[in-house]
Amino acid sequence: MTPGKKIPIFVDGVVLNGPQTDVKAGEKFVEEACRLIMEEVVLKATDVNEKVCEWQPPEQLRQLLDLEMRDTGESQDKLLKLCQDVIHFSVKTNHPRFFNQLYAGLDYYSLAARIITEALNPSIYTYEVSPVFLLVEEAVLKKMIECVGWKEGDGIFNPGGSVSNMCAMNLARYRHCPDIKEKGLSGLPRLILFTSAECHYSMKKAASFLGIGTQNVYFVETDGRGKMIPEDLEKQIWQARQEGAVPFLVCATSGTTVLGAFDPLDEIAEVCERHGLWLHVDASWGGSALVSRKHRRLLHGIHRADSVAWNPHKMLMAGIQCSALLVKDKSDLLKKCYSAKATYLFQQDKFYDVSYDTGDKSIQCSRRPDAFKFWMTWKALGTSGLEERVNRAFALSRYLVDEIKKREGFKLLMEPEYTNVCFWYIPPSLREMEEGPEFWRKLSLRTVQFICRGFLLERNADSHFALRNWKTFPSVLA
Repeated sequence: MTPGKKIPIFVDGVVLNGPQTDVKAGEKFVEEACRLIMEEVVLKATDVNEKVCEWQPPEQLRQLLDLEMRDTGESQDKLLKLCQDVIHFSVKTNHPRFFNQLYAGLDYYSLAARIITEALNPSIYTYEVSPVFLLVEEAVLKKMIECVGWKEGDGIFNPGGSVSNMCAMNLARYRHCPDIKEKGLSGLPRLILFTSAECHYSMKKAASFLGIGTQNVYFVETDGRGKMIPEDLEKQIWQARQEGAVPFLVCATSGTTVLGAFDPLDEIAEVCERHGLWLHVDASWGGSALVSRKHRRLLHGIHRADSVAWNPHKMLMAGIQCSALLVKDKSDLLKKCYSAKATYLFQQDKFYDVSYDTGDKSIQCSRRPDAFKFWMTWKALGTSGLEERVNRAFALSRYLVDEIKKREGFKLLMEPEYTNVCFWYIPPSLREMEEGPEFWRKLSLRTVQFICRGFLLERNADSHFALRNWKTFPSVLA
């Protein structure tokens, strides 16, 4: 045998100590892909001359992309071409004219943090496998809890606001009837939760998923601005009790999806305290106003909530996804509710403080370090920089309102409370027509979907348009 030459180890026809991949080729591919991302995504992020989207219908796009997965691998050049095609035909959510959703823009610090976490590929369930990211999550949660106005609390990052809302609903039910964790639904009374008619659809999904049932979600009336009416909440609580049902939860909203409405939290908290109900606030969209001294008044009373959902990946641009569930309780209610005590993972006799093994507070096992990208942005900008980002979003929405008022053919639905600007575009053929049932019927038919100067507007259930914008500049809006 030649000195230094390895003896092949065969098991089931596989050479265990043979080459697994071409390391040099892989490193070169990553390097070239990063260059492509920098040139085609990052450097073009604020270029208004670029298209928001190179739109293609599904069947045509399927033909343009090589989606087939084959028995043999593709060449590096082909893979880079595929990367380029993916970028080319994808929606540029960092474009100044992207207005279709409640997130937009590119935060460079968050992007760098995401690249780091993708490269390290961590999972944050125990300190031993993810020491840095667990400490980062702890620091971010502590700061967010301070923003809510609590002296102490608990929390966990989840994959989106819908999951945070569902976890809060389950936590409220567990607090009301702890036996459900082991005995299940069979012995429970009919449980009722209350939320506004303008709430996020995740409330119904959560009720369905948790076995509560969508018929047991009572929708409270809202006023003309989309805010929950506390008097109707009180009325419906009494009604549920007269039906023999058991109320257990009220879900208020801070920043509704369409109108950007903020429910009156102080008044709702009074009702909840009178009836002994858990108060959850879905501040997935509106929670970012908490970092602004000027606008945090919109969430006045949020400190009285038992739990809060807040998505920094929306207005604060932390990158999808970044969603925290914050809980006022400090008695380990989260862990009691969700812990499965998996002894192969959460041993109690480790060589460090096992309270840092926070994964047992989550419904997930593998969990991404979503707090890290928000932490990096917060470190880079400071609280004052985040506040400036929020204040700019408000200022831009006010600017847009002024521009709408100047333009013929545009009708503002209402003065915005948040950064949601809701308006109608009136086609020339209807501008001389008197407003009435026939006018609104024709307007609804003609404006199911309309694209105006790069703004993607979408018709909502109330038959008006909602434009959400917080990452752009005046010349784009003018």
